[in-house]
Amino acid sequence: MELLSSNKAHGGVQGVYRHASAVTGTEMTFSVFVPEHEPGATLPVLWYLSGLTCTHANVTEKGEYRQACAEHGVILVAPDTSPRGPSVPDDEAYDFGQGAGFYLDATQEPWSTHFRMRSYLETELPALVAAEFPADLARQSITGHSMGGHGALTIGLRNPERFRSVSAFSPIVAPSQVPWGQKALAGYLGKQGPAWRQYDAVALIEDGARIPELLVDTGTNDPFLDKELRPDLLATACAKAGIALTQRLQPGYDHSYYFVSTFLGDHVAWHAERLKA
Repeated sequence: MELLSSNKAHGGVQGVYRHASAVTGTEMTFSVFVPEHEPGATLPVLWYLSGLTCTHANVTEKGEYRQACAEHGVILVAPDTSPRGPSVPDDEAYDFGQGAGFYLDATQEPWSTHFRMRSYLETELPALVAAEFPADLARQSITGHSMGGHGALTIGLRNPERFRSVSAFSPIVAPSQVPWGQKALAGYLGKQGPAWRQYDAVALIEDGARIPELLVDTGTNDPFLDKELRPDLLATACAKAGIALTQRLQPGYDHSYYFVSTFLGDHVAWHAERLKA
């Protein structure tokens, strides 16, 4: 693991790191904020997954989470959104290819060789974080924004034993039913079928996946609200499944990091309460 940068913030350390991933076959970059802590102590972990076109840098530079993480003693890990590099296939569109990994393991060529973000996040990166940082992986939570909100919901629903809590900002809740998701799932996984349902939060809930509760924030002025995000579909699925959903439609907010940064501290505190030993 290579240290790319390290800065002191709110008493802790904000680092950016790079490592050779056996899962994606590429170098992968991620950021980690470690609050100030007693020597030998371990801290709970909050994973943050970013959206389309983003890297680790978007939330690291714009998220305004470090004060809350320092206050509550929570490590925040922010991975990249896809594999990258000259040997990695790409697409001219912003919503497919590099920067748009959709947190799945692709099965279609040419994407299947490198686009394995599900395995990277569910297996490889947690093992690296556990080995290199004072992380207590018995206490983990997950959140994310937009495509990353989709990732947080689906990874959380597939791994309820791993995460104590799950939240999201402006998530794509039903990729099988909206243009962004339909394009991505078809391109990475092939024609619509059972494989799509593993990467669709509403479908996972319909198929029996359960977690105790969810926190979701979406802005009422989000331009993607009705066409791509469809929070109403998540509300219906959770109501039928008995999942306690706190879904907050925040008046006047849009899809940007002005919105995310406003409420990310709230989410850190919400997760921290559920991450207590």
